Amino acid sequence: MRKAPALVALCAALIAALAGPAQAAPRGCDPLDPAHCLLPWPNDHFVKAGKLALRDPMMPRNDAGKVVRAADYNYSDGFSPGQTIVTVVPGLDLARSGAVPQTNLAKAYARRAPIVVIDAKTGKRQLIWAELDSQAKGGRRALLIHPGKNWREGRRYIVALRNLENKRGKTLRAHRSFRAYRDGARSGKRAAHFEGIFRRLAKSGIRRESLYLAWDFTVAGESSLSRRMLSIRNRAFAELGDTDLADLESAGAAPPFTVTSAQDIGDVRRVDGTFTIPCFLDQAGCPVGSRFKLGSSGLPVRTPGNVQEERFTCLVPEGATNGRPLIFGHGLFGTADAVLPLAPLAAAGNFVACATDWSGMSSEDVPNALAISEDLSRFPTLTDRTQQGFLNFLFLGRLMIHPQGLASNSEFTGKIDRQRLFYAGASQGGILGGALTAIAPDLERSALIVPAMNFSLLLTRSTQFTPFRDVLYDNYSDPTERALLGSMLQVLWDRSEANGYAWHMTGDPLPGTPPHTVLLHEAFGDHQVANVATEVEARVIGARLRTPALDPGRSLDRRPYYGIKPVPSYPWSGNALVVYDIGPLRGGLGTPPPPAANRPPTIGVDPHALTGFELPAAAQISEFLKVDGAFVNTCGAKPCYAAGWTGP
Repeated sequence: MRKAPALVALCAALIAALAGPAQAAPRGCDPLDPAHCLLPWPNDHFVKAGKLALRDPMMPRNDAGKVVRAADYNYSDGFSPGQTIVTVVPGLDLARSGAVPQTNLAKAYARRAPIVVIDAKTGKRQLIWAELDSQAKGGRRALLIHPGKNWREGRRYIVALRNLENKRGKTLRAHRSFRAYRDGARSGKRAAHFEGIFRRLAKSGIRRESLYLAWDFTVAGESSLSRRMLSIRNRAFAELGDTDLADLESAGAAPPFTVTSAQDIGDVRRVDGTFTIPCFLDQAGCPVGSRFKLGSSGLPVRTPGNVQEERFTCLVPEGATNGRPLIFGHGLFGTADAVLPLAPLAAAGNFVACATDWSGMSSEDVPNALAISEDLSRFPTLTDRTQQGFLNFLFLGRLMIHPQGLASNSEFTGKIDRQRLFYAGASQGGILGGALTAIAPDLERSALIVPAMNFSLLLTRSTQFTPFRDVLYDNYSDPTERALLGSMLQVLWDRSEANGYAWHMTGDPLPGTPPHTVLLHEAFGDHQVANVATEVEARVIGARLRTPALDPGRSLDRRPYYGIKPVPSYPWSGNALVVYDIGPLRGGLGTPPPPAANRPPTIGVDPHALTGFELPAAAQISEFLKVDGAFVNTCGAKPCYAAGWTGP
């Protein structure tokens, strides 16, 4: 029986009364995706006069109503080179639609691919994959589109979603806001902009009538990403008297330092001390919780005389002469003591290895990281202090190779070969070490052990994120906002991790730095650092893959390591990616392939801390970290195995 029109109207009026007045969307929102003001993201709708133009009313809030401040984002002239694309498509079934999955990246170039990103200038299709947010429990799950190789700095891209289907195979209907532009029912400046998008897509074989949604975004430029860090680096070294960072012969004074203790530990001598670095944060001594004070130019302002006193720990092999100087980057929220397990490598390889706490992401920063998880407006206190941490490592490196540095102390006299510095970092030290490498004037070769880049990609795939996730999700309970925030934060992360510097890590060096050569060491099935994020980094820096990387059938990928060319011959003088495997799950041993979703591996043995200590791996690292070093094959004709696994 049909309801009378009057009854229907009455019911609608009662529902509207109970719900209260509709909340108007903040000024400046994009109506293309009504799931959130800032969706779809990233989006040039939020760029004005060449800069992001976000406003606090647009921004996500925690459950207590505290808004994530927009001002910190608006210094950027575009979006992250590794930006995850986020939008909500109600009812979307990716498999039924034929979208490109993480396990088959070649589908990104399929003629009828339903999810496409193209370079707006060239029309060239980009390497991507798509997934629904597995962190969302029930309800709508955000669509996440990741670059398989980073977006280029300063480039504009167009995102196109077309012929999307639900689980029953029914084509999804575009939202009315987009349909109005697609179907030519709107006029004005933005309508004209969309017409340009549709013309560009048509040239790439994508018909406008097939579109569910399309929009564009522009990536931040080199200067926007690196200028703060390069500014504090250049000013700090100028205080030492450097006139040309790229020329060690023109180096000024050594950083001030003091040796405080020394003791024998086996075949090496442990030497501890402190050194002094200019502090560019807004509190005396650069303590936890401080951040940059930015001037009118957007660059950090330094309080005259403000310095940070930081500790260092070094390992000096007994009887060493002309030992290779190596700075070591510790793991997640660790300390300089993480260098101590390197004692056998230092002794066997004649390395003088030194480390310092990584300000911003050391053990003393954990309480601040938890507080940030409650209120993401505090996020710059992590990223800014981490950039100060980069400067600390650069000064420690200069201290190691300067004639008036450590070499002037009796514990080091005659024991350091000062002609070139080297870097090795593991886990967090590999992630942050990629950025450090890109800005380092005194080193040319880095070994990044179980590394990756792009925290917005790897955090939800890491078991180490769990304690912070629990706090974060308790305070930001809306899964759509969480997915959006995960991507948004990368705009700030970029200044303090490899993702923002990756295009300059090896080739196309930043001003004042030499070209660098990098070795990436991946632990297959890593529970803490996602393999997929390591492989994106490998594509960006042009690393060649040591083959065979894995036994047949070991990976879930249809074409494992897609887009990464193999090492052509050994020894290999260029950038390299080597994969170590502890073998498949078998009783209490091994580990399965990582899940093809944004969640961490939790089954089997975590290989994260196991593979780097293998003798073949140590030999590869030692041979690579030489003035004329190269990547050598120490694994024979098979994949590189670890933790007792010898193959099927």
